[in-house]
Amino acid sequence: MKTDSPFRKIDPQSDHVSVRFDGEALMLPCGENLAGVLLVAGVMPFRYTPVSGAPHGPFCMMGACYDCLVQIDGMTVQACMLQVTEGMHINMAPAGGGCDV
Repeated sequence: MKTDSPFRKIDPQSDHVSVRFDGEALMLPCGENLAGVLLVAGVMPFRYTPVSGAPHGPFCMMGACYDCLVQIDGMTVQACMLQVTEGMHINMAPAGGGCDV
């Protein structure tokens, strides 16, 4: 029986970098998945849907659902498809930035 997990633990000793989410300063591990570490940091929701206003955050973590949309440097992007880099300015995705599912 296979005993190794396919998931990596976030190393608390790894290099952390400064980022901002909606103006709030956060220290996140450099190079880790952005959606994952934002969840670990307590960030939720990532966006609100345009029709119902329902809160949304990461769901599939593989770029298929668009629930983890955020805005970085004016571009609406999927957080699950990005790695954390120094100085990211992340904002909640504007309403209308994705599917209202």
